Amino acid sequence: MGKYAQDAAKLLELVGGKENIAAVSHCITRMRFVLNDPALANIEAIEAIPSVKGSFTQAGQFQVIIGNTVADFYNDFTAISGIEGVSKDEAKSAAKQNQNALQRIMTALAEIFAPLIPAIITGGLILGFRNVIDSLYIFEGGTATLVQLSQFWAGVDHFLWLIGEAVFHMLPVGICWSITKKMGTNQMLGIVLGLTLVSGQLLNAYAVNAGAVIPQWDFGFVQVDMVGYQAQVIPAMLAGFTLVYLEKFFRKITPAVISMIVVPSCISCYLGVTEPAMFGVNLKYNFPFICAMIGSGIAGAFSVMTSSTANSIGVGGLPGILSMQPQSMGTFAIAMLIAIAVPFVLTVIIGKRKNIA
Repeated sequence: MGKYAQDAAKLLELVGGKENIAAVSHCITRMRFVLNDPALANIEAIEAIPSVKGSFTQAGQFQVIIGNTVADFYNDFTAISGIEGVSKDEAKSAAKQNQNALQRIMTALAEIFAPLIPAIITGGLILGFRNVIDSLYIFEGGTATLVQLSQFWAGVDHFLWLIGEAVFHMLPVGICWSITKKMGTNQMLGIVLGLTLVSGQLLNAYAVNAGAVIPQWDFGFVQVDMVGYQAQVIPAMLAGFTLVYLEKFFRKITPAVISMIVVPSCISCYLGVTEPAMFGVNLKYNFPFICAMIGSGIAGAFSVMTSSTANSIGVGGLPGILSMQPQSMGTFAIAMLIAIAVPFVLTVIIGKRKNIA
């Protein structure tokens, strides 16, 4: 028996027994329990156990503070209880049964932003240090800053702006990545989406209030402002969750035989960026590329026969309809359906014959 066997046995009894434990894990200093009925835990008696330093409930988990020796305590506890421990992520998942809707939302948000905290803290410290050296007039009788007096510190200030600005300027990239990671979807798509939101082609959102001229995409009958979402949290979250549910939707409706083709490349492909699907999947398997060429050829022939015309060379994919002349939008939509349906059907048929699942 281990050093903490007696205390571990007592803790097992006081949390309601083995039957009341849905999951158990530990962190650096605490035992983490997911209890089927938290009311069965005798908190006062638990905190009276010699090895226990305290307890609290957070995010649906009943946590018992043991200290630096928690690993040894945990080993004795699992040996006595016969319960196989789980990872912290599995414990968090099991803890959702003890959370209401609001608590689940707050837990999800916390898990999304937790990986970003070190970068945000670093960026904040850097910007704070810059404020000290370039904004505090504490030299020469309160008339000069350190940057004004020293070329070295002026260079340091200028260099640190690169790092400090990058943290917050690129924040949407981290948010979109973290959302896709948390929701179990393609993380690379999240990164690409975040980079799109802060693209250098888009006017910095903070420059709008400064009176900068806003560039536009001109589709002939409609103009769209080219404004980015640098350092924006809410738009990045909305975009990230939209991407997640789009990917899950496509995975749900797509047959397994072509799932590898449609997801995730279909999202970028339908928005006009076909290279991920073309070079990443179609050319690799050969026959999807040929099927796509056949469908595109038929759609192109239909567009020519119906005299479909555009105002200019615009975006590709589904948004391409915005660049068409109004009288050609209907025929263009039909051509798009042909370009989607024909390769889809051909790929399914040939894929099944090749036993690709």
